[in-house]
Amino acid sequence: MGAAEIRRCGAVTRPDGAVTWRVWAPKANRVELVLIDGDRRRHVAMSPEEDGYFVHAGVGVPDGQRYTYRLNGGPERPDPCSRWQPDGVHRPSAVVFPGRFPWTDRDWRGVGREDLVFYELHVGTFTPEGTFDAVIPRLAELRDLGVTAIEVMPVAQFPGARNWGYDGVHLFAPQDTYGGPDALRRLVDACHAHGLAVVLDVVYNHLGPEGNYAGEFGPYYSDRYRTAWGAALNYDGPGSDGVRDFVLDNVRHWAEEYHLDGLRLDATQSIFDISPVHILTEIKREADRAAAPLGRPFHVIAESLLNDVRVVLPSDRGGFGLDAEWNEDFHHAVVAFLTGERHGKYIDFGPAADLPRVLERTYLLDGRYSRHRGRRWGAAAGDVPGDRFVVGVQNHDHVGNRARGERLAALAGPPVQRLAASLMLLSPHLPFLFMGEEYGETNPFLFFCSFSDRGLIEGVRQGRRRDYALAGEVPDPQATLSFTASRLSWSWPDGSPRAGLRQLYRDLLAARRQWPALKDFVNRRARLLPDPTEGPVLELVRGADPASALHAYFNLSAAPQPLPVEPPAGAQLLHSSEWRTYGGPRAEGDTRPELYPHECLVFGSASV
Repeated sequence: MGAAEIRRCGAVTRPDGAVTWRVWAPKANRVELVLIDGDRRRHVAMSPEEDGYFVHAGVGVPDGQRYTYRLNGGPERPDPCSRWQPDGVHRPSAVVFPGRFPWTDRDWRGVGREDLVFYELHVGTFTPEGTFDAVIPRLAELRDLGVTAIEVMPVAQFPGARNWGYDGVHLFAPQDTYGGPDALRRLVDACHAHGLAVVLDVVYNHLGPEGNYAGEFGPYYSDRYRTAWGAALNYDGPGSDGVRDFVLDNVRHWAEEYHLDGLRLDATQSIFDISPVHILTEIKREADRAAAPLGRPFHVIAESLLNDVRVVLPSDRGGFGLDAEWNEDFHHAVVAFLTGERHGKYIDFGPAADLPRVLERTYLLDGRYSRHRGRRWGAAAGDVPGDRFVVGVQNHDHVGNRARGERLAALAGPPVQRLAASLMLLSPHLPFLFMGEEYGETNPFLFFCSFSDRGLIEGVRQGRRRDYALAGEVPDPQATLSFTASRLSWSWPDGSPRAGLRQLYRDLLAARRQWPALKDFVNRRARLLPDPTEGPVLELVRGADPASALHAYFNLSAAPQPLPVEPPAGAQLLHSSEWRTYGGPRAEGDTRPELYPHECLVFGSASV
């Protein structure tokens, strides 16, 4: 069966009330659809189709109709392709009619890859309300900041009300405690009205441990591969055609029924597939097919820890053809240098000499030996341009996978935060912000969950204690306080360091839109000055045309020092991270080529 012929599963609806229920259940000999109205249950035998599918069609079905499936006369189970789980992961599924939603984004044409500025947010902690609708009033602030795309952490229905989202078990159903399907549609529609794209974080490498009944329906799990979070999905073993169609159906679901602008694929290094056409390639192809009628780009972005540009290379160069991939080396190099941390993954990073390398060559581990992994790691990025890589100085993993969820603002003072922001926003890559980073949020972002299975709860607690045994007491992930403590303060009072940092982000994001050299993702040079290996000043040159090139100088030390080279002839001082408007000591009219501690200066002929 070709990708264009993928069967739509779940309760597939028409606005007139007609519904076709289809479920892939090759492990069952017979399947019953159970229609639920209060205490009444009506059992309907579903008709078998080839390849293990079962189907039933009905008319006059009300919005919100509850239903379950029974396999071989066994217990009732929710639909693996449920569009709505209004009562949680264990309870019946519900019919929803996406065609009835009053979209207003007909003229939305999306955001090109080269213009993407990502802002990652967790719906539950972004606002006190923790809902899709509560995000909407803050969109104008994000657009004013210069963000062009919000990246929403996973919203697939997960157990309880508190979770990062990576334990989702109903991949088609937006979390009920966030507001459910139409609330997510309202958010997407509002984002488009504000000129913001929406990228959703999705998990196609495993399913969560609680409320996970997929294995009773079919061979969803591989008998050869495992991930760090449990059984891997079966993309290349017996019965994998149905699993592949399940995921491709999900891709099309987000593009068509929610008008999304892209997907961020979690941990693609744990998506195992030796098929002639990799599932990642099929995901991108299916996404483009689904988005084509809407007349806008659809971005598929991989979180990959392999430092392997095959993720973004086209198929004729042996690649998977995705739009972009995360570059974790940038974060590790910047944070390890600025904080001095050398534990865990940071053991491979830290020297100042790493910084020009990740700016100019993208990867640090490009075939070099990794002490953290005990082997050579990665490959050179080669001629792949910078707009195929996403970089940041914070994200949910970097913060939340610390023992106490400390953000960069808790680890470094304002000048260092401004330097880190300047390194990211002037880099030749796509910038990625984690919610609150732009104003130096100090509330932690902890790991939290709300499972109901006692054994699972205790296992998670013990796992966190074991992983962070050297860090002392670890907050209880199951405690409500771990969740509420992680909410944003969303506060940057006038004249405060927070307001200054936010203004710096705003100004440099405007510069990325306005300065021609910052639109050039190919031509860049980086080096340390004056000594090529141990110098305390980093020089970054962006752009090929000398008339419009930008020269940025970063003081990597905590001491003031003269600029080691003369600024380019005729160049103006365009930016200082230490201007007083940002909270630093430099007056706006002070153009002396001297560097304050941790200062970034940018010279060029362009103007803001």
